Amino acid sequence: MNLASVRLFLEVAEAGSISKVAARRQTVQSHISRQVSDFEAQCGSPLFRRTGRGVTLTEFGEYTAKRLRHWLQDTEQLMDELRADAGKVVGEVQLGIVPTAAHPLMTSLFQRLQAEHPGIRLNIREAQGTELDAMLDSGTVDLAILFRFQRPSGREEKLLCVAHTYVVSAPGDALTSEPTVDFARLAGLRLVLPRRPGHWRHALDETARSLGFKLNAVVEADSLTVQKELVIHTPGLYSVLGPYSLKAELERGELQVSRLVKPDLVRHVTLGFPRQGKLSPASRIVAETVQQLVASWGNQLIEPSADFAVDERLSTPPPAARSRRPPRSGVA
Repeated sequence: MNLASVRLFLEVAEAGSISKVAARRQTVQSHISRQVSDFEAQCGSPLFRRTGRGVTLTEFGEYTAKRLRHWLQDTEQLMDELRADAGKVVGEVQLGIVPTAAHPLMTSLFQRLQAEHPGIRLNIREAQGTELDAMLDSGTVDLAILFRFQRPSGREEKLLCVAHTYVVSAPGDALTSEPTVDFARLAGLRLVLPRRPGHWRHALDETARSLGFKLNAVVEADSLTVQKELVIHTPGLYSVLGPYSLKAELERGELQVSRLVKPDLVRHVTLGFPRQGKLSPASRIVAETVQQLVASWGNQLIEPSADFAVDERLSTPPPAARSRRPPRSGVA
């Protein structure tokens, strides 16, 4: 079986569109369509249903995709092991991450791999927790950095660090000038929160319900950047975020935060491994490097600077940073 044909079939199955794959590969749609048709002929039955919006897998296509994902993973792992035996670890590692973990961890990971293992290629995919779980289950990603509400106990995930939760406001706000804020004090506040459905939004809503009130989400946005920009430029608007997406804005004096307590919503940052099969040599090196980086940063997702430690001093950014805050120019 031709590896390139299998990869193309699985790529079209995931994208749900021949035109998207053609654009991604910078070729014409007819070329991709012809290759897909040839592969269907080799398999002996249609794999896709053509619709006005793209393609969907037939029942036989679902079965074929499931079998071929495992076959491709085993084949690529064998090739990686053969290359490793030749003295050089090479191969592509599909790494799924939650958006909060994107920077600077991924930048530092890439730089370390370039220096020590240039034959390893990273393929980084951002997604939310439920999507990343599905990707691990299907073998679409080799590793994933996830946020969990419970400490991992099995072999499928390894704890990297823990993250507390913070109420976020524009500078000068009276509520977030305090070191901590009880969750009950969110009652009645104007909030920007992630959209439903989602594990984080569900956890916030359920916590509020257990305390006898409902969160007042005046705007919903999945994007962390949008949430932060709205808070920066809107006095009296608050958000509820973890520490790792806030460091840059706090250093610039654009945001002010207070740790949320009673309850303390702690999330566990974990490194998830595939549910089935073994890690390739390249994936093992990436997993080890991620753990080494986080450990070297004091078990945090971001490298601490001399004047700004993550989490413990997050509510007190350096005074010099506050004076550097640029004037407001309206909502971006």
